Amino acid sequence: MHRFHIPPGTANGPEAQLSPEESHHAVRVLRLAPGDALTLLDGAGVEARGSVLVADKRAVRVAVRERIVHPPLPCSVTLLQALPKGRLMDTIVEKATELGAARIVPLLTEHTVSRPDEDSAASKLEKWRSTALEAVKQCGNPWLPRIEAPVTFAEFLRRNERFDIALVASLHPGTRSMRAVFAEFQARENRPPAKVAVWVGPEGDFTVQEIAALVSSGVQAITLGPLVLRCDTAAVAVLARVLGESDAGESGKVGE
Repeated sequence: MHRFHIPPGTANGPEAQLSPEESHHAVRVLRLAPGDALTLLDGAGVEARGSVLVADKRAVRVAVRERIVHPPLPCSVTLLQALPKGRLMDTIVEKATELGAARIVPLLTEHTVSRPDEDSAASKLEKWRSTALEAVKQCGNPWLPRIEAPVTFAEFLRRNERFDIALVASLHPGTRSMRAVFAEFQARENRPPAKVAVWVGPEGDFTVQEIAALVSSGVQAITLGPLVLRCDTAAVAVLARVLGESDAGESGKVGE
């Protein structure tokens, strides 16, 4: 079934209307006609199922038959991703959205090559948000991640945000396994973590000084295995493992 994005709160009644862009795609590209089934996602947990009422290329009207409210994932994960060069960030945003990340923060680090100016950063942010929108429609994720403008490594640390668990994927010595970190939290708090942050470095990893700053701020360095992963692969690997450990914790299996 075709999926379309609508603004939050616009599928509460018996009818909903697509934006001009979504309407054009529905009518001109997908050739939807009155009576065709479709699904609406508002990015805030609401999934509305219905059918085309009026096939107008500027304002498709939809008859809403069923409205489902999905709770957010039990673990809210923030991905703090060092900005890679080229278009790798587009791929990272897409995969992070598919995996269920709640928030994505692009970072400017010592080894970051791509350093967009204000205008370029605004353009990139718009593109990343568009990529996330397409990803939720493709995979059916009812929750659209919050994507922030790029910030420097030091600036984010100064915010002093608090998480149940904060992790950094690192190639430096002294790392632990993610499973050990989650098992330790479960044993101490008698619950799985509800709020997790994961830091993923750029090509060349974080510097020794950056890792030290993270560790001194309470971030735990973890290993993703003996192989050196590209930053986009590392982002996917760490998110998948975090969400897997969170699911295990919900069923009381962390550390087994």
